[in-house]
Amino acid sequence: MSLKFTSEVLELLDDPKANGQKVVEMFNSFEYGHASYKTVKGAEGSTDFVKIVIKGTNGKSANGTAPTLGIVGRLGGLGARPYKIGSVSDGDGAIAAVTIALKLATMASRGDRLSGDIYVTTHVCPEAPVESHDPVEFMGSPVDMQIMNEHEVLDEMDAILSIDTTKGNKIINHRGIAISPTVKEGYILRFSDDLLRLMEITTGDFPTTFAVTTQDITPYGNDLYHLNSILQPAVATNRPVVGVAITTRSIVPGSSTGASHEIDIAQAVRFSIEVAKAFTKGECQFYDEAEFLRLQQLYGSMKVLQTLGNKEEQ
Repeated sequence: MSLKFTSEVLELLDDPKANGQKVVEMFNSFEYGHASYKTVKGAEGSTDFVKIVIKGTNGKSANGTAPTLGIVGRLGGLGARPYKIGSVSDGDGAIAAVTIALKLATMASRGDRLSGDIYVTTHVCPEAPVESHDPVEFMGSPVDMQIMNEHEVLDEMDAILSIDTTKGNKIINHRGIAISPTVKEGYILRFSDDLLRLMEITTGDFPTTFAVTTQDITPYGNDLYHLNSILQPAVATNRPVVGVAITTRSIVPGSSTGASHEIDIAQAVRFSIEVAKAFTKGECQFYDEAEFLRLQQLYGSMKVLQTLGNKEEQ
């Protein structure tokens, strides 16, 4: 029933007065779901960073041992008002993240609690700037990427799914969702077999993946081309990060209205919930630890790719 929850969140956030407080109020009645927000001002306005925690039966918040999954809803903004009226395609990541939290909190209230804690982070901004980008324009954000990572990438997260609209490109020609290879400490690792299997189950189709380049896993601000911000959480953590892209066959600008598809967002929600169930039970691995150690022994650290490189010395 992910579609029902997706529609509820879409209606809530498709509003010029959408804010963090309205999201927090959705979780007031849940025993195991707690939400909070913080307003942060930037050069081009402000946004509300939202954090939602769904506590597991054996979660670390209760001194348990089950691993914690982080889910980051990536976006520039929910809207481009007053330039455009209505929700923009770029907001799908936030809609998916809040929907995942709402569904998990509802499940927990009914007795279907996960083993570990789930941390869901995103931000709510109905008035964001539009930026030039090839091949189509992107949505910008009132705050820069470093500030976004500071509020959305948390130490509590043992692994991260980063959900982002990824429609304004010529790389992915598929409508639905696609996942990236695992990125960890500057390394682009092989695709997780566990995640591919869960994608097969939740979509009922062959798994769809997308290519990642070295540029994509470096920080914004280094004057290099990036597909989008989907893997920017990987520059701010040593935990494994996998991008969950909400995709289209055609090229759709992030600033387009009328381009958010409930079924596709719900597909990302359903996949992420199944990953949350399996990961917190220790039944889903984002990467092969032994192979990663072997890579480091052979080729050394790649953490320099998590920095601005030589630019930091200038």
